[in-house]
Amino acid sequence: MSRYTRWAQREHSFGVRIAASLFAGVLFVILLPLVIVWGGPLLDRSLGLQGFRVGAVNYVLGGFLVLVGLFLGLWSVFAQLTRGRGTPLPMLPTQELLTGGPFRYCRNPMTLGTILAYLGIGVIAGTAAGIGLVIGFGSLLLLYLRRVEERELAERFGEAYLQYRREVPFLI
Repeated sequence: MSRYTRWAQREHSFGVRIAASLFAGVLFVILLPLVIVWGGPLLDRSLGLQGFRVGAVNYVLGGFLVLVGLFLGLWSVFAQLTRGRGTPLPMLPTQELLTGGPFRYCRNPMTLGTILAYLGIGVIAGTAAGIGLVIGFGSLLLLYLRRVEERELAERFGEAYLQYRREVPFLI
């Protein structure tokens, strides 16, 4: 039995789930975007990369990506906290396999939303290195989902998850 399966054996109260999600939210909603906004331009300068500024296009395209990403991400977290009775965190996983809501269209809508929102932030900031950081972070996150989380979900939910995996795309 994997450690993830052991973690899933205990259901946590709604308050604990909210507190854990808020703690993780500080990292994903505040700290990582700051790395893109501040660290991206610093990396651009130190690597000799040109930032890209197209005026209003940066704000319109970037804002659209951020809004779509936030919508998908928050919808996914809400579903995990309520219907799934868990969190996005592996230590407090959902108690039910979520196949409705945003999970009806994509097996990893929170990840898709996160990547879109961070790309939007990079576009608004006009930083090539920031976009590179998002692509690197997103790639690592997707690798984790493929290698670790999918195996854990198959172990926990069995044929129900395998059927869901056959029917719903991984990301897009």
